Amino acid sequence: MTRTLTSTVARPAEHQPDAPRDRFRHRRPMALAAAAPAASGRVRWADAAKGVCIILVVAWHVIVKDYLQIDWHLDVPVPGLWGALGEQFLPLRMPLFFTISGVFAANAVTRPWRRVARSRVAGLLYLYALWLLIHTVVLAAAPDFPTDRATSALGLLEQLTITPSNLWYLYALALYFTLAKVTRRAPRALVLVPAAVLSAVAAAGLLDTPGNRAGLYQNLVFFLAGLHLRPLIEEWAATATRRRLVLTCGAYTVVLVAMAAAGAQRWFGVWPAVSVVAVAFGVTAAARLCRWRVLGDWLATLGRITLPIYVIHMPVLALLHRLLHSPVSRLGRIGQDLVVLGYPIVLTGLVIGLSLAIHRWLLAVRAGWLFALPGPRRPAAPVAAHPEPAR
Repeated sequence: MTRTLTSTVARPAEHQPDAPRDRFRHRRPMALAAAAPAASGRVRWADAAKGVCIILVVAWHVIVKDYLQIDWHLDVPVPGLWGALGEQFLPLRMPLFFTISGVFAANAVTRPWRRVARSRVAGLLYLYALWLLIHTVVLAAAPDFPTDRATSALGLLEQLTITPSNLWYLYALALYFTLAKVTRRAPRALVLVPAAVLSAVAAAGLLDTPGNRAGLYQNLVFFLAGLHLRPLIEEWAATATRRRLVLTCGAYTVVLVAMAAAGAQRWFGVWPAVSVVAVAFGVTAAARLCRWRVLGDWLATLGRITLPIYVIHMPVLALLHRLLHSPVSRLGRIGQDLVVLGYPIVLTGLVIGLSLAIHRWLLAVRAGWLFALPGPRRPAAPVAAHPEPAR
């Protein structure tokens, strides 16, 4: 798929990467599924966008949960610059992630309830609950790692129900898809406007949002926009030009600077509006990146295997933090000068690489149930005594 995408070519098939039939059920050998090239119906720019988003998610966690926790004794504020850079992508990474998820869910939401209740809702909630338990156990081995964790049975119950953990993306997708299914026949405005108001209210701090509830409230509108506005988003990506890339990048920069200068992050409607500009830039950038074949192919491949990275990377980062925090903090000034600039880049790559290696190993030991809701085995088709010769 190296030719320029058009609105016809770019239309997602029903079996898109966010559909649990591909991402979660794993009916084919998972090692092959992870390494297989994109199917002809897949949308390369959207997979690439997801690849960028998962890199930004891991990088942000590396910066705030490890890099900025190190005792840096330097003359230059490099750690602060990394922190500030990471903050500039906050309006982009999850809104874009959920927008793409909504685009991929547009066909699935039309299927009968009996099909989607298991594959979409139950499958996602199963993964959320399972990996929440795994995270709780592993994070207990890294008590100084700064992240949300359940420390009691009541805390675990709260994370399972009303205040999702760091795995909240899975929890949110299950709820979002259920809501989208229930309201799929409602007028578009009747669905998008209340979701936009909810996002603005949550971003303005007008709702109680402990833990990750804020993200849960703020990103519903982007999932629904991806679902209901899919043709417009596809057309936007298909017609992306270098000029539009420059314009959307400039617009994103301007609104970020204006929001920071005015201290308007908590003003009603400002954060969702900035995120809309960010998504427009993100879709344009992903479409343009796919014109570079090697980079586009690599990002699209990464974007098709976001699930294992998402669920595994936090425990991996927590254990690496326990190993690295003290040695790096005790380095002399010269040693810290040598590592301070590239540390987040190297650690982000290491965390992603280890997450994928662990995923491959788990599949090799037949632990695919960690990435898919187990289902009944289908009986093998009978073999004919005299099979018809191939024609």
